[in-house]
Order: sequence, then structure tokens, then C-alpha cells
Amino acid sequence: MKSLKLLAVFSLLLLFSANVFAQEKEMTEEEWQSEINRLTAKKTELTKELNSLQNDVNNLKSTKAGLQAYDDCINELYALVDATEADIAKFRTQVAEVNGKIGNDSFAKADVVAQWEKLAASKISALPEFFDKVHNQMKRALDAWSQKPTEINYTVVKGDHLWGIAKKKDHYGNGFAWPVIYKANRDQIKNPDLIYPKQIFKIPNLTDEEKSKYEKAKANYKPAPPTQTQP
Repeated sequence: MKSLKLLAVFSLLLLFSANVFAQEKEMTEEEWQSEINRLTAKKTELTKELNSLQNDVNNLKSTKAGLQAYDDCINELYALVDATEADIAKFRTQVAEVNGKIGNDSFAKADVVAQWEKLAASKISALPEFFDKVHNQMKRALDAWSQKPTEINYTVVKGDHLWGIAKKKDHYGNGFAWPVIYKANRDQIKNPDLIYPKQIFKIPNLTDEEKSKYEKAKANYKPAPPTQTQP
């Protein structure tokens, strides 16, 4: 409709410009007739284009009138997967939750994979809103997720102590975290000051809470001043 208005305005501008041109320049009868003929031809051309655009507008209106309402289309789509609007909303939330767990070592990969498989098995995942996200993007992210083991084993060598084991860069890099190793191996360690070569200890990953706790202990540690001897 906007294009039709522009064409009408353009036609008026052409006629107005011809009138101005005739007033500013003294024209012969032949020149005047030539200009009239040119503008008449232009008007005919614009009228044809205007009629063509009007036909297009009418056809579009007719097509729009025959289209199904958006809400009806959505409800029909949901019915194909036996779901209600509430089911879709719940599934959307589940997809976001599982997607947020992928790559986060706070969660076991096997558990996240099981949750994803449940989503992928749902008929709702076939809807356009979810298909690429669930079956392609999340699948690729899971395949690329290389989760660190929840614990490693360490064989004690001569001269080792729990503080030193915890302080190793391959473990915690913080000697204050030695109680974690002690608790994880209470079946082998009767006295934390007595460990023996060839013992195999489990070195579990620190939780975020443990990391914060022992980093704080490390930062607040102040070594005791050296003992002064009497002269």
C-alpha cells in the first residue's frame, strides 16, 4: 500500500514539474505537445504499474485470508507430538538445564548423558524449536566433553608425607588440603603422620567448597617467627 501511494505522488510531481518547466521557459506549440505526450505516456505506464501492484495486494490479502491462524498452527503442531503447551514449557526448561551441565565437571558425564538421552527420546525433541539443539548441538558438545576423572591413584615413595603429596602440582598444589587424602584413605592410614612406601592412595578431586576452604587457609597462613636462642 505504501508503494501505491509513492507512485501516485510521483505522478503528481511529474505533472507539477512540467507545469513549472512550461512557465519558466517559453515553449513552442510543438514543444508543448511533445511534453504533454511524454507525460501522458509516463502516466499510462505508471497507471499500469499501479494496477499491477494493486492486483498483487489483492492476491496477498486473499492468500492471508486463507491462512490458518498462528495459534491454530502451533496447537496442531503440539498435537502431532502429543504435548500440551505446559509440556513444551517443561521440556524447554529441561533442555536448558541439561545443556548447562554439559562440560561442567561438577556433574558426572554419565548422568548428564542419561538425561540427554531421555530428552532425545522424547517426541517433543522433533519440534523445530528443539531438534537441532537437542540432536545436533548438545550431541556434539557431549562428544567433545572430556571429563577429568573424579580421582587418581598415587603410589607413596620414600620420604613422602601427606602434606607434600597434597602440595604436588599434579594433585592440589596446596599442602593444607592433606586432610582430603587422609579421609579418602582411612582404610590404609591409621596415623596421618605415618605412611609407607608402595602404599597406593586415592587422590579425589576437591569440591568447590574444599578448594575455597583450603585456599583461604593457605592465604591466611603466617609461619611462626624463628626461635631466638639465649646468648
